[in-house]
Amino acid sequence: MDCLVAGANFLLKAVRHEAYTHMEGQKEFVQIDPNDLFPYLLVNIGSGVSMIKVDGDGKFERVSGTNVGGGTYWGLGRLLTNCSSFDELLELSQKGDNRTTDMLVGDIYGTDRDYPKIGLSASTIASSFGKATLENKELEEYRPEDISLSLLRMISYNIGQISYLNALRFGLKRIFFGGFFIRGHAYTMDAISFAVHFWSKGTAQAMFLRHEGFLGALGAFMSYEKHGLDDLMVHQFVERFPMGAPYTGGKIHGPPLRNLNEKISWMEKFLQKGTEITAPVPMTPPGTTGLGGFEVPLSKGSTLRSDASALNVGVLHLIPTLEVFPLLVDPKMYEPNTVDLSDHSELEYWFKILSEHLPDLVDKAVASEGGTDDAKRRGDAFARAFSAHLARLMEEPAAYGKLGLAKLLEMREECLREFQFVDAYIRIKQRENEASLAVFHDLLMELDSLDEETRLLTLIEGVLAANIFDWGSRACVDLYHKGTIIEIYRMSRNKMQRPWRVDDFDAFKERMLGSGDKKPLPHRRALLFVDNSGADIVLGMLPLARELLRRGTEVVLVGNSLPALNDVTAMELPDIVAEAAKHCGILRRAAESGGLLVDAMTNTSDSSKQNSPSVPLMVVENGCGSPCIDFRQVSSELAAVAKDADLIILEGMGRALHTNLYAQFKCDALKLAMVKNQRLAEKLVKGNIYDCVCKYEPAH
Repeated sequence: MDCLVAGANFLLKAVRHEAYTHMEGQKEFVQIDPNDLFPYLLVNIGSGVSMIKVDGDGKFERVSGTNVGGGTYWGLGRLLTNCSSFDELLELSQKGDNRTTDMLVGDIYGTDRDYPKIGLSASTIASSFGKATLENKELEEYRPEDISLSLLRMISYNIGQISYLNALRFGLKRIFFGGFFIRGHAYTMDAISFAVHFWSKGTAQAMFLRHEGFLGALGAFMSYEKHGLDDLMVHQFVERFPMGAPYTGGKIHGPPLRNLNEKISWMEKFLQKGTEITAPVPMTPPGTTGLGGFEVPLSKGSTLRSDASALNVGVLHLIPTLEVFPLLVDPKMYEPNTVDLSDHSELEYWFKILSEHLPDLVDKAVASEGGTDDAKRRGDAFARAFSAHLARLMEEPAAYGKLGLAKLLEMREECLREFQFVDAYIRIKQRENEASLAVFHDLLMELDSLDEETRLLTLIEGVLAANIFDWGSRACVDLYHKGTIIEIYRMSRNKMQRPWRVDDFDAFKERMLGSGDKKPLPHRRALLFVDNSGADIVLGMLPLARELLRRGTEVVLVGNSLPALNDVTAMELPDIVAEAAKHCGILRRAAESGGLLVDAMTNTSDSSKQNSPSVPLMVVENGCGSPCIDFRQVSSELAAVAKDADLIILEGMGRALHTNLYAQFKCDALKLAMVKNQRLAEKLVKGNIYDCVCKYEPAH
């Protein structure tokens, strides 16, 4: 029991979307504040049922229980049906109709007639198996499916009622259910949830754990190994879902695959058998269960364990260097995702987008490795693996926790890395950086010829225009076939006409330049979250960074820790800055001050600005490898420099639209993006593709 409680406490504190409710077939995740977790009631349903009041780590008391549990269901099921396994009995329930065996309120007071005086509907069970007393039937005349469902409802309702009464007895707000009896079975959870809701009159909810089948084992592991995770923080854990060895036929095909050659060999063997790759657990189409027809996972007991839908087990990585971004106004209320994938039509749309983009991504990935036969083999395996993830999530969107677009995009990048594609767009990024740097000096000359107000507008226009370069957008990929990146950039600049779809430039200009005779103080430190390589960073964000440096603001360029699409990484930024600094004294001195350049360079064409103050230009990594950013998990390096920042500039669809469009910060925030997806344009800004967003929000 100590292990059970330790496992539950660990999961509830370490895994962000561990707890969820389950009503009428709908799973909804509940975020639990680790600081407000205790006390709670843990109901463990094994052979019997234990009800444990948990007051803290290692502090618990078994306060009640019942001998009517999973063993009761299986024992009576064996006696009343010909089932040979628990799984088979559970499977039978999915095809049952309890109205043939249970006596309902309507059977007593008249068909389809409620009893409103005491708050009972006609479909409420008045007596489990009560109809058997009214009919002269032998056991063989009752369908095993109906018996199984009646048993399941009887036991689930009983456990739900006793659990709620114990929670009421001790004044507990939360009830978590776990144990072998549940095993992710949708109807079991629905039945327990219905009972808690019914007896509490809607004041209490039953909650379940995504990894409930592993509580005891996990607690035992932690207890034995003494891992010292007592002070763990939820933001330090990242759950990932590699392909590994999927469940099929109830067996694992070999051990988890750590070596790439083993993995490819396994993939080939798997495909030779004519079996589709499934991830991580195969699912057959949903069916209906019992009265009310809730949709639940349907599986064949002879080939797949009926609890398979619960085994959506990822790999939990402890990353101590991850922290919560200190400039969030309210981290507890922060939700990065702006696209609601719980809307099935939205889910279908984005899955189609990702599927259509997959062949192009595979081509780029294979080319990045020289187009070798080995790269082609890995590219094909990656495509099959990621397609399997998409198919799995279409079947059950909540399989891997709460699904958002950011998580979906990050899964794609993780899948690429799993098949050892380190940077699929490395050659494209290098080519575009070179082309953009070739015209960088001319752009600076143009900017320096403008007055202050015109220059600021031109800089923002430049960022928006350059943000068109995105290999993750189908519309933008099509543009690459129509001209060079410089031609596309100029075309984009020429189409910059205000007002933009979201246009807060005037408010930002007033903060930067002041109004009338009033000149505001410059920002102390600005964090520039950069997006794409090539024109985006070189012709868009670097000139804006230069302007801030000119005004005496320290600038921190924040780049990805790991590659994602054609996004620029923190590792690539120093070389790009060094090349740009050859054309600009402001950038050169700032880069030297920030430690990006060791040796002073003399070939600068910006000699007129030699006496300008040398505020530092720095580079830090953001802690992620995705086109999006979740500010609940950033690098400790970024968290440290953010403490002195009073301006954030988020650039690009991933960071400013897909995520963080509605995020609130303690400092000034400017969100810049060109919308390169028609559906996103319609949903978020009520506009069209290639509309621009310039959203300025003063410090909260």
